[in-house]
Amino acid sequence: MYDFITISSQTSELSFDGTSLKQVSFKQSSQVAKFDFMLTFIYNPLLENNRLSFHLTCSRDLFEEITVTNIGRRLEYCIQQLFSSNQTINQIDTCFTSISKINLILPEETQELEDVIFCRQSHIISEAPASFSQALLCHNECIDFVPHISQVPIYNMPFVYHLHHHHALSVKHLRHALQLIVTKHESLRTSLTFHTENNQLMQQIIDFSQNNTTLFTFIESTYTTHEQLNYILHEEKYNPQLFDLALGLVFRCHLIYYKQISSNHLLSDQDVVIFNFHHALFDFSSLNIFLHDLSQAYTTSQLPNNDNTNLRYLDYAVIEQQMPMTGASMFWLDALHNCKLDQPLSLPFDRYRLSNEHRTGRGTSISFDFGQDLSHNFLLHASSNNISMEHLTFAIYFIFLFKLTNGQTDLCISMNINNNRYRDELKSIIGLFENVVPLRCQLNPHWCSHQLLEHVQEITTNSIKYSYFPLQRILDQHPHISKHAFLDTSLEFISYKNN
Repeated sequence: MYDFITISSQTSELSFDGTSLKQVSFKQSSQVAKFDFMLTFIYNPLLENNRLSFHLTCSRDLFEEITVTNIGRRLEYCIQQLFSSNQTINQIDTCFTSISKINLILPEETQELEDVIFCRQSHIISEAPASFSQALLCHNECIDFVPHISQVPIYNMPFVYHLHHHHALSVKHLRHALQLIVTKHESLRTSLTFHTENNQLMQQIIDFSQNNTTLFTFIESTYTTHEQLNYILHEEKYNPQLFDLALGLVFRCHLIYYKQISSNHLLSDQDVVIFNFHHALFDFSSLNIFLHDLSQAYTTSQLPNNDNTNLRYLDYAVIEQQMPMTGASMFWLDALHNCKLDQPLSLPFDRYRLSNEHRTGRGTSISFDFGQDLSHNFLLHASSNNISMEHLTFAIYFIFLFKLTNGQTDLCISMNINNNRYRDELKSIIGLFENVVPLRCQLNPHWCSHQLLEHVQEITTNSIKYSYFPLQRILDQHPHISKHAFLDTSLEFISYKNN
């Protein structure tokens, strides 16, 4: 319901027998709600500067007081964007800008992430709930992979190294350096278990006093042929028995000697070193942190570690559970409004998966490179138009999907956020900082490629800005959807930059 009221100056005063009375406003402390949602616009020329006002009344049967207050603040911000002369307000050009650009997310909500303080949680000793990233990983493992059906466990993260020619490495020093790293980075000795009593996935740092043995696996083996070496590498990648999350055994070092284990405890250029991590406590960006500290620990035999003040992954997991996410919640509700999340893209499938059929994990891959000329022209186009390679790649992918689906214009896919360290305080922590968010492109078939690129730049930038909002909460915003089809089509951009 909408009501417009103009208060006339001619009816605002009362005079009788020489006595004048002036009308004053009367505000009821408790409103009677005749409608579920009613807005009253009041124009009163008697007030200073012809003040205008809105009055919002909502049924208490449906709305909490705090909800009505927030809706009113968003209405006020909407008016400010259209008519305010304040330079700090994100103003809308009423002649040329689409009304879809009007933002209901309040300025302070766009800064909600910056206001969060990431610091050591003194009340958290060694146990805390799992992070959203860890919960998502374990949830996907339970849903997508069934032991007697699935053949490809995907959570081993091996990194393989061999020495340069005529170089050597002390096994004793390496082992000591790894011990220092596991001592400093507690994620590498953290267990992950499901507590049935409170139906919650929990993580716990395993202290050295709880385990008399080392808190990581250190093994040595030999190979003679390339077939033997390839078998060992395959086991490191695909053997699901290498780690034990319940015991906190999530990191292992495997030394593979050529023909025989060295008697002088030195690795040579024909030997292989494998550092292997469980993905629940490690992501690709953690590798740079690990290698930096490994180099320092091996060279100096020590590793600075202020155990009482350092921000831990455990602290991050607690803080993110308490973070205000109102702005992010509103963004994702708006971004996916009227999106048919349960309808998959019309890809040219050879067969269809039944609704109760589990994913096997088996796949077929092809790859090709652009070649020198095409690569050069691609990079030149991106740089000359001041476009990031990531945005250009995404735009090409949407063009391809548009054609592959015979003209489907509302394309919603999943975007992997592989390094979700959105604050500087998180960039020195080893752990899992990942999320999956929708990327929805509503394209116009009559757009030229540049118009599509501008649209892709906008949606990608905004989606990444609010990528701290957990996928679980995005899905919870659409409880009527049982199968979120956008998760079946994905896009990932990987850039190898020189350090």
